[in-house]
Parts: sequence; structure tokens; C-alpha cells
Amino acid sequence: MAILELGINLGIRNILNKRYYDSDTGVGLDPELRAGFLSALESFTTEVFGDDINVISLASFKLVCYCELISLPNDESNKQPLISFAITEKETDSEIVKKHLKEINSHFLNRYSFNDIFSKKEKFFKKFESRIDEIIGDLKLKTEDRFRSIF
Repeated sequence: MAILELGINLGIRNILNKRYYDSDTGVGLDPELRAGFLSALESFTTEVFGDDINVISLASFKLVCYCELISLPNDESNKQPLISFAITEKETDSEIVKKHLKEINSHFLNRYSFNDIFSKKEKFFKKFESRIDEIIGDLKLKTEDRFRSIF
């Protein structure tokens, strides 16, 4: 029960990505490609179903998302999805992860101005990774790593 990777995207742009474990498949997905996929999926679910993406369940993993639409104060017509996502092990409780993603989004929006979020590059947000680690706590550890830390 662990978060394997966590990130924040603004539309089709990845602004923060933290990998806790390498993929078991050995194939790493480009964060920008993932951001584009999530943005397209968010647009599709909103347009077609009038809903937000929540959990995408795959054979071995789950992709848990939390989304808020944001815009620059002087440009309300150009809203972009700010998507916090986590790739988790299959048995990880999605509701707990979603609660943490919501808290991460809240702290992120409190720490950075909309101007910074829309204009700064990924490197600018690197310091926020320590805050993410603090919020998710031991959810970033697989079961065997939790036991190792005890002994």
C-alpha cells in the first residue's frame, strides 16, 4: 500500500513530479506526456459526463486524481485544470490518497500565486516536494519498507 509517484500538472504542462519508486515495468513515462493525457482525459470527462476524473484502475496500479480549475485573475475565461495525481499500488485506499491530494492542492495554491503557477518552470516548484513528503507521510513507503524501518 504505497504511492509510487506523485505530481501536479497545469493543463498539459507538468509543474511538479516526484517519483518514490521506479516502475516495475522498467518503462518510465515522460511527465509531459502524462500531463497531456490527464488534461485530455479531464476535458473529455467534463465535456461528455459533466464530471471530474477520480480513479483510473489498471491491472497493477491505480491513478488517483484531484482537480481544480484555476485561471489568472484577469482572465476568468481561460480556466486550466490544476491536477494533483498519484500513481499507487493496486491495494492502496484511493479515498485516503484523494484526501491527501486535496490537501496538497490546497497548500500548493496557498504557497504560490496564480501568476507563478502559470508562468514559472518546473524547477521553481522543486522546494514544494518536501511539503508533499510531509503531507503524505509513510504512504510513500511500500509495506516491506515500513517493516524495514521498524527493525
